[in-house]
Amino acid sequence: MVADWVRCERCADLIYGKRFARTLRVCPDCGWHSPLTARQRLDQLLDAGSAAPLGEVRPLHDPLEFTDTRPYPERLAEARARTGLTEAVICVQGRVEDRPVVVAAMDFRFLGGSLGCGVGALVCEAARAGLARRLPLLLVTASGGARMQEGTLALMQMAKTAQAMAELDEAGILTVSLITDPTYGGVAASFATLADVIVAEPGARLGFAGPRVIEQTTGERLPEGFQTAEFLMAHGMVDDIVPRSALRATLSRLLALGAPPVRPHATGTPRAPDTPYAEP
Repeated sequence: MVADWVRCERCADLIYGKRFARTLRVCPDCGWHSPLTARQRLDQLLDAGSAAPLGEVRPLHDPLEFTDTRPYPERLAEARARTGLTEAVICVQGRVEDRPVVVAAMDFRFLGGSLGCGVGALVCEAARAGLARRLPLLLVTASGGARMQEGTLALMQMAKTAQAMAELDEAGILTVSLITDPTYGGVAASFATLADVIVAEPGARLGFAGPRVIEQTTGERLPEGFQTAEFLMAHGMVDDIVPRSALRATLSRLLALGAPPVRPHATGTPRAPDTPYAEP
């Protein structure tokens, strides 16, 4: 649901709510791409009614019994109540312009989209589904980094998800990353940048540490626009920058490159690829 009026966070202009919805939550004046929830992202990218959830992965509740200013279970319960999600990523199988795909879409509202054991398990489950069904994998990233409340276990998810991506690469299955703002830390250092094709929304920031931390560590001033999609594309880290209005068409063309091959019958007549499962 969109408010009657929305203030752009970049140019501060007021945008009529219905117009903002029509432009896919992009400012029509300056092109600012507002954050989306995981469900909003799936609704925008996938064909209507095509999303089918993958098998559930039960996340760890509190592996380290961690407490900072509040116990970790309290933070989890609050995030789940506020977002309606069990973890910071939603994994489904769906279609983009009738092309089948497995999608793992992250939600920054859930503890900053942090990478913990639950997120790692779900991303790996999405990769396994793509491998089993020979379908391309689309990763939509939005994260502040590894989940501090899970310590070293969270850092281990970088290696775990990297291995899952390597298995897809070895099997010749297409992987695509859609970088949205922001994508930082352990997510940026693992599966977000291991895909065959990396596309980004305009202005999306991608990096391991934030600019302020880097400047304080190196004692040097960073270039203008450092870590933005535009800077990264100019330096070969991103393959393309695609505005939200063109994402479906762009992804459809990419998915066509990764479509399952047609396998012939013993008689030599062509056979269409197996129909992907609607449910795992």
